[in-house]
Amino acid sequence: MRIDIQSFGFPVTDAMTDHARRRLRFVMTRHRDRIQHVVVHLGDENGRRSVDKFCRIQVYLFDAPVVVVEDIGVNLYAVIDRASDRVGRVIVRHLDRSRIGRQNRRGDALTPPPDAFDDATHAAHSG
Repeated sequence: MRIDIQSFGFPVTDAMTDHARRRLRFVMTRHRDRIQHVVVHLGDENGRRSVDKFCRIQVYLFDAPVVVVEDIGVNLYAVIDRASDRVGRVIVRHLDRSRIGRQNRRGDALTPPPDAFDDATHAAHSG
């Protein structure tokens, strides 16, 4: 899984990029085979004195829409942590939706086998 980290408005440190990569690998380990690549934008919108450090994460998935998550705050490390946690949860939702959508198009997902309810129906009517 390729992770590209870009910074806007300030130079990003090695410690910051290592932190972002570690957090993202941790939350994406389960689905790493479904991820093409990840782009992380770290920035400070209004200069060093502002409270609007941001982390925008874009995850490009195979067979699913792109996942985009953004968080903003004072401490960039905390912002990276929150955005990473959220993107992990959103990836699971996106992949679940795309799996269900693919199965529905094939017609074999949510349709139970023809005899799946026979025993339950029979038991309800025989009582």
